[in-house]
Amino acid sequence: MDSAFQYVVKYGLNLQSDYPYVARNQACAKKGGAFKLSGFTDVQKACTSLANSLAQRPISVAVDASIWSSYRSGVLSGCSTNVNHGVLLVGVTDSYWRIKNSWGTTWGESGFIRLSPGNTCAVCNYPSYPTL
Repeated sequence: MDSAFQYVVKYGLNLQSDYPYVARNQACAKKGGAFKLSGFTDVQKACTSLANSLAQRPISVAVDASIWSSYRSGVLSGCSTNVNHGVLLVGVTDSYWRIKNSWGTTWGESGFIRLSPGNTCAVCNYPSYPTL
């Protein structure tokens, strides 16, 4: 996520209405746009720091999603720490982390997954969030 944040700091983002989705590979028609970030913050790589930061905002995290495709519901555990997917961490309880995925609302729990507490799927290893 840090690379994406760096891009937005440098070039900015377009509105979806300025750059509509066309469902095919193509060269970029525009590079950047008016909406820019001032920077981003990497959260300390510790689950307690992540949980405390999450009280203020959602946080981007890198995870190991290699066993997520068959997830339907419940609290998932047992994945490795080889990160391969970026997601948005939106909540935490004593029983699980709550994550919003990008695979649509028909996947998981209406587009969300719950991970067991601790560093499950490497959720605590690479947290960061943008700053305006």
